[in-house]
Amino acid sequence: MSRTSDLPATGLTPALLGEADRELLLRLLALRTAGPLETGGREPVDLWEAQRVYAEAAAGLGFRVVHHAAAGPGALTGEQVPLVVREAVRTVPGFLDSQPNMVLRLGPDALPPAATVMFNVHLDTVAGGGPPSFDGRRFHGRGAIDAKGPAVALLAGLRAALESVPGLGTEVGVLIQLVSGEEGGAMGVFGTKVLAEQGYLGRLNVFCEPTGCRVLPRATASMTARLRVEGRDGIDDAPGAGHNATVLLGFLAQHLATVLPPQATDGQVCVAGLHTGDLHNKVYGTGRLLLNLSYGSPASGEAMERALAEAVRTGLEEFHSRFAGQPLLALTAREAASITTLEWLKRGLPALGGEDAWAEELLLDGAGLDPWPPEEPAFTCDAIWLAERPGTSTVVFGPGDLGANQAHAEGEFADLAELDRYAAALTRLLTTFARNRLDQGN
Repeated sequence: MSRTSDLPATGLTPALLGEADRELLLRLLALRTAGPLETGGREPVDLWEAQRVYAEAAAGLGFRVVHHAAAGPGALTGEQVPLVVREAVRTVPGFLDSQPNMVLRLGPDALPPAATVMFNVHLDTVAGGGPPSFDGRRFHGRGAIDAKGPAVALLAGLRAALESVPGLGTEVGVLIQLVSGEEGGAMGVFGTKVLAEQGYLGRLNVFCEPTGCRVLPRATASMTARLRVEGRDGIDDAPGAGHNATVLLGFLAQHLATVLPPQATDGQVCVAGLHTGDLHNKVYGTGRLLLNLSYGSPASGEAMERALAEAVRTGLEEFHSRFAGQPLLALTAREAASITTLEWLKRGLPALGGEDAWAEELLLDGAGLDPWPPEEPAFTCDAIWLAERPGTSTVVFGPGDLGANQAHAEGEFADLAELDRYAAALTRLLTTFARNRLDQGN
């Protein structure tokens, strides 16, 4: 058995992305991995190939494929599956088959989760983005920071750790989950959730999402609501004869944007898409308004559900009070409550939160990593599916920033320096975990 005294205490070689790593990242960036929820099923999805390409690179470090398959239809049952996913399975040919998941393992199968670190990386991306490029300093392309760049940096960090730590890969194992279904509103229900339920977990589980190389022990969940108005259309010559969904939903959007945010104590309120119609000479009697509500715990999620229902009720009352005396809107005001319904497209998802003294001691004190500021809000990612799993600790930890690196916008980028920094941090993380585990075994 290896002993802590046999391991290098200081002076670990920084894990830098070499030429092969840079070529791997450009190759991954060139593959089309936006799923059908992003493209409407109108573009090919190269996720099978992207995962195989990554597995080939990881094989050079000793990783082998232990799982490579798409989730079955049985995984998409229950309230936690977003409506958009249920509808896509029904309407998009090959929806699940085009979005597989892969698990790579380093170390014997018999190693228990207590001796294992798991890394989760999603290779699916949002749609759009220009052609991939690298100018010697900066990578551009869809997935550069979210999350193909972190996936490649992970291999660089592992390489340096393997060179430095006897026992890593023999007495201490590593799992890498390469998942689909993180983007597009799928919330990981046919990716991370499925792999977690199959037991591909470690004592420490790291989700490689942009956090500025700060350890984030929390992840919010989100729920999506839709306000639907089902009234009667009118014409521009007699606008008061129909229900005006545009004015009604516009009023409710402003009302909800005012009264809901103060009640979101550990999440965010996003008043999102509003649509009634596109013509100028018609009063639209039907329409819809979308809201996305994030929360940091199941209790606060339930509280936000109640808060939204109450805010809709008071909004409808205020609309009636304000517009009942307006001839052009009197009909809409009088019948607003009867033509407006609140529907849930997604709710009931878990959230990752709470203090974790073991992870804090390991990662902050032991590995010297930086913490996520407690006053800064968390964000939503697949880490929610590891909430309240006995014997596990889960963190979100990755390079860059979702906003600053334009992760879901045009011009997404990742600087080589920030990927190098992340790789070096992962080397420290792995070294510290391995030392602690090997120490416990002696």
